[in-house]
Amino acid sequence: MTTDIPMISIQIERAIEAILMVADEPQSLVSMATALSTPVSAVRKAVARLVADFDGDNGGVRRGFELREVAGGWRIYVRPEYDEVARDFVLTQNPTKLSQAALETLAVIAYKQPISRASIASIRAVNVDSVVRTLLGRGLITEAFTDAETGAINYATTDMLLTQLGINSLSALPQISPLLNDGTDGFDELP
Repeated sequence: MTTDIPMISIQIERAIEAILMVADEPQSLVSMATALSTPVSAVRKAVARLVADFDGDNGGVRRGFELREVAGGWRIYVRPEYDEVARDFVLTQNPTKLSQAALETLAVIAYKQPISRASIASIRAVNVDSVVRTLLGRGLITEAFTDAETGAINYATTDMLLTQLGINSLSALPQISPLLNDGTDGFDELP
């Protein structure tokens, strides 16, 4: 019976690793224990072993990532000494396509900056919270300033966007007015 304990512990550790690799938010011990149908104490011990393992304790190899407790839960993070490498990879070596919603939001910001989230949402007629977070995370927009009267954060594009678009300044963006309807369709000419 005692030979099963290490195998069970290893299985719990591997299951926790799997959960943390796909989780968007820090995971509490209770939520992981619930997902694994395992006692919280067993999950706590497994997390402690994973922290030690990732840190290279007991003669192991220190990994390029670490397991950190933040915001009441646990999450895998890139070690600070590898931040620059990871950032470069994410931003330049592994570009992913933006969704249509992200492209539309980015266009609104590029043409109307600085602009608040509420104004962007008003123009697009949809909630843009997650899209703005995505654009911030990718470094394509930045928080330009906070309006003193309303407290609203205003957003602007970054130099990274210019680099991605291959232009030197926003003045190189195409004029939008030729692409818009002038509003005369449907009106009869005056006599």
